[in-house]
Amino acid sequence: MAEPGDGPGAEPGHDVLVVGGCGVDTVVRVDSLPVPLADSVGVGPILEWPGQTGGNVALGCRALGLDVKFLDFVGDDPAGGQVREHLTKGGVDFEGLISPAGTRRAVNLVETTGRRMSFHDARDPEDLRMPRDFYLPHLARARHVHVSITNFTRFLFDDIIEQGVPVSTDLHDWDGVNSYHREFAYRADLVFLSAAGAGERIAPVMREILREGRAQAVVATAGAGGSYLLTRGGSRTPRPVPATVPPAPVVDSNGAGDAYVAGFLYGRLAGRDLEACARLGAIAGAYACTVEGSSSLIGADALLSREV
Repeated sequence: MAEPGDGPGAEPGHDVLVVGGCGVDTVVRVDSLPVPLADSVGVGPILEWPGQTGGNVALGCRALGLDVKFLDFVGDDPAGGQVREHLTKGGVDFEGLISPAGTRRAVNLVETTGRRMSFHDARDPEDLRMPRDFYLPHLARARHVHVSITNFTRFLFDDIIEQGVPVSTDLHDWDGVNSYHREFAYRADLVFLSAAGAGERIAPVMREILREGRAQAVVATAGAGGSYLLTRGGSRTPRPVPATVPPAPVVDSNGAGDAYVAGFLYGRLAGRDLEACARLGAIAGAYACTVEGSSSLIGADALLSREV
């Protein structure tokens, strides 16, 4: 499917270049959130899932048949080995640099309804930078770039924009105030975020991203409440996109937002309009809630068969 860079003597291009955001999640299942205040709480089996946001988006896009290149820092540690092995098994072309601080980790508490609370250990040093000669060749061959909000990726925006490659990012639960997210919000062409972060202020936050930044569209995901789409030049009121009913019981919401992004990007790269992309994202996100971690991801046939 990839075309940029194809030709005599050229390396093949990639549909999606994902940069940053991999790590290992430790998943602890609890009866309810918040957990009771106690010295010890009995839980079920504690599981580890390599992935995190960048890895999950890369794996989700690859499961949908897209050609994916993934660049990031990982530690020279067992967690880094888990990440590399998991991405390789998922067919993702991963190229990593060694982080002196080790591989990112998170502990996610997941209650019986699938709702979660995440404790994220980003651990990247503040001065960590990805060398230009490492990422520029891959950037030149990409149809689309998705950057995670790891600090070092903000320093790639100048080159991404100069190359003219469309770029997306996921702000996760940004409240519209935290200055850390602002550069990502204003410099991406396509911005995803969770409606939970800004709460009742989500519509003004979405409008601010369009007004102050260069995005052509902003998408706010709201779990079982569906998602909202706001586009440049359109209505000032975000358009609701209904949620998709999961095809099986919900067991884990970890990675559902990342699966939504993957489904949306699949539609965008196939030339679908933005609302159709949001519907595909909703299908992929709903499917992701029915499995643990990224143990099973929706494929293109299943995605398109559920499209209305």
